[in-house]
Amino acid sequence: MQFTAAQIAQLLQGTVEGDPSATVSKLSKIEEGGSGTLSFLANPAYTQYVYNTTASVVIIGKDFSLAAPVKTTLVRVADAQGAFARVLEMYNTIKLDKKGVSPQAAISGSAKLGENCYVGALAFIGENVRLGNNVKIYPQCYVGDNVTIGENTTLFAGVKIYSDCTVGAKCIIHSGTVIGSDGFRFATGPDGGAKIPQIGNVVIEDEVEIGANCAIDRATLGSTILRKGVKFDNLIHIAHNVEVGENTYYAAGGVVAGSTKIGKNCMFSGQVGIIGHLKIADGTIIAAQSGISKNTKPGEAYMGSPAFEVQKYRKSYIHFRNLDALVERVEKLEKAAKEEGRNA
Repeated sequence: MQFTAAQIAQLLQGTVEGDPSATVSKLSKIEEGGSGTLSFLANPAYTQYVYNTTASVVIIGKDFSLAAPVKTTLVRVADAQGAFARVLEMYNTIKLDKKGVSPQAAISGSAKLGENCYVGALAFIGENVRLGNNVKIYPQCYVGDNVTIGENTTLFAGVKIYSDCTVGAKCIIHSGTVIGSDGFRFATGPDGGAKIPQIGNVVIEDEVEIGANCAIDRATLGSTILRKGVKFDNLIHIAHNVEVGENTYYAAGGVVAGSTKIGKNCMFSGQVGIIGHLKIADGTIIAAQSGISKNTKPGEAYMGSPAFEVQKYRKSYIHFRNLDALVERVEKLEKAAKEEGRNA
């Protein structure tokens, strides 16, 4: 796909400085731009590159003042970074706009597909599956019996959704993720552990994005739930009967044990672990590699393992860093006290 500088300016409600017929077909960083590419300048640290970039078109802010002539065509807009984000979104939409059913896909006769769906090669669609309009199922996906997927949702290659689960509209699930695998529950006894059947499901609400190679376990009874707007990075494990509140963000490598309830608008950094049966309050912030072993308070930030309030942790860490010096002082005081005792 190709666009001229004039078309880009019209799309972004900007103005052209240079050749309005300059054509672009690819996107690039400004320092790596080449002929036929579109780039942008928003960070002042990259200003130097606008004067020698070979990108054909560069988006810049309308108030940016040039200190020297440029070789490229400029499109001036109110917000360069926001405008380029719109271009990226449009580019991605066009690139991922797939339709049609591959003859190599296996689709059960009782499944119902909405309009403009895409089902790639070697994908499997089970009995009584319901796909909304514009759903995209990439190659080698598995969609089990009785699964419902809302409109405009995308499953990238290799996603597996077990039976009876529900995925909302406008969701994105990346490759390798498994939705609805069994929760980890065993009745232990003198003769070993007996598996407890997991007969619940997973419910994913609208506008959720799940990264690659995540595992969202089905509930023992009832549902494991990801509420609207939840965003997961890669390699996150959510155990049985967990509930994650609206618009909560979780960076890579996180683990949440069974039956914990997480509030809305929480932010968890990488490798955060949370034990089971806790209540994580709305707006909780957790620093990387923290281990949460107790309920949290609304809007509080936590760090450490076991984690506690950030301000208390930082004060304690100062003492920890000085621990060696404190030990030396105590040893000297003990030695002095023993000598005084012998001399008394």
